[in-house]
Amino acid sequence: MPAQITAAMLYDLVQCPHRVTMDLFADSTDRDRVSPFVQLLWDRGALYEKQVIANLNLPFTDLSRFAGDEKEQQTYAAMDRGEPLIYGGRIQADDLLGNPDLLRRQAGGYVAGDIKSGAGEEGGSEDDDERKPKKHYAVQLALYTDVLQKLGRSAGPRAFVWDIHGDEVPYDFTVAHGVRNPRTLWQDYQQALAEARAIVGRTVTTLPAYVSGTCKNCVWYTACLERLEAGNDLTLIAELGRSKRDVLVDQFPTMRDLAEANPAAFITGNKTQFRGIGPATLEKFVGRARLLTDPNGKPYLRQPVRLGVAERELFFDVEVDPMRDVCYLHGFVERTSGDNATERFVTFFAADVTPAAEGQAFRDAWAFMRAAQPAATYYYSKYERTIYRKLRKKYPHVCTEAEIEALFASPLMIDLYNDVVRKATEWPTRDFSLKTLAKYLGFAWRDTHPSGAASIEWFDRWVKTGDAAVRQRILDYNEDDCRATRVLLDGIRALN
Repeated sequence: MPAQITAAMLYDLVQCPHRVTMDLFADSTDRDRVSPFVQLLWDRGALYEKQVIANLNLPFTDLSRFAGDEKEQQTYAAMDRGEPLIYGGRIQADDLLGNPDLLRRQAGGYVAGDIKSGAGEEGGSEDDDERKPKKHYAVQLALYTDVLQKLGRSAGPRAFVWDIHGDEVPYDFTVAHGVRNPRTLWQDYQQALAEARAIVGRTVTTLPAYVSGTCKNCVWYTACLERLEAGNDLTLIAELGRSKRDVLVDQFPTMRDLAEANPAAFITGNKTQFRGIGPATLEKFVGRARLLTDPNGKPYLRQPVRLGVAERELFFDVEVDPMRDVCYLHGFVERTSGDNATERFVTFFAADVTPAAEGQAFRDAWAFMRAAQPAATYYYSKYERTIYRKLRKKYPHVCTEAEIEALFASPLMIDLYNDVVRKATEWPTRDFSLKTLAKYLGFAWRDTHPSGAASIEWFDRWVKTGDAAVRQRILDYNEDDCRATRVLLDGIRALN
């Protein structure tokens, strides 16, 4: 009998369809160990849900102690009684099975809700507040709504999330994404459901794909990567993801096939024969394929690079616990006159997770940066700027908005990733992460498993235990990230 379609399955499918295939059909002995960071996310999610329920000032029916068929029977009985709020229920219809955190009675029936330890919406930019429902949350909630409709117990095509901010975020499945995108969340759900049914019924074959920053926390990472490498898969080309691979793969089954291609043969005017891939993009990916398949391939500049020149250089990195919404560490490696022997690591670590401690660390880091001017300051991605803008709003007494904007607008303030690496360089690597590029240049982190995700788990451990060794591990990791930024800068300069 085919497996039932669950909300968790659809959540995973939105992230990676091949994850669903692996969970259903792969050999479980090929799974990697669950990372401490992922385990932390699970634990924090469960803890947050318990806290929300414990502090709920509403009458509710608690079915969380039941399991399986008994839980389902108790859920239907509670709905038959018209209970206003049901926690920990179970519902199913046809091949759909759902375990909504909440079922709330409204006029004519019930709407489903989930308790999430993340924000209920995503999107928007640093400069606006436009937010939208999360697709991976939406497909879960839509499955519950679909079951309620099939059971004749739905109050309408809507659901809700109680999120980490204490907000109730509505999900209306009939509203279009926008003027340019008339699709609704319900259409997204129907597409995901059809794909899940095809995977379960084995009428479609999914393929693994390499996605930098996402795959590494998956339990199937090693198994999928081995298959991708053995097949010379196109997604091992930096920034060529699943969707572009699926458009190109019939013409170019492997990276080597793409490397041997003549891009001009597939270009007519300002278009290519590949949907969603323009001439410049196709030429870029062909060039990267050639670089990766050349045993003597070396990094190179696509265009001249102008880097700020100053006697003092700062290499800057912050560490943030998104679950506690706290920026707990500002780290700088300072170098003078380009002499590595002059390097020193300067750090500002929040003494605890209170706003006072976070504000003090920000204040001290800001004072250090201002006192260091004029200095050429290097960081990797817009994350640091985003965090400093957020901190400025939280602690307006530290500096003004104009001061933050002036600092990051300075020609001496350089985002190496967006302003240099992506715009002007090519590398014989499968992604352009700082760790990948610095390791290519010979740099080694002291920690055996360095990552931003790991550092969040370490910080959680330090908060709970106060262990000085864990705190030092965090500092070492941050220092290594700063030094890796310096190694990358020097490596780019050597390409000139």
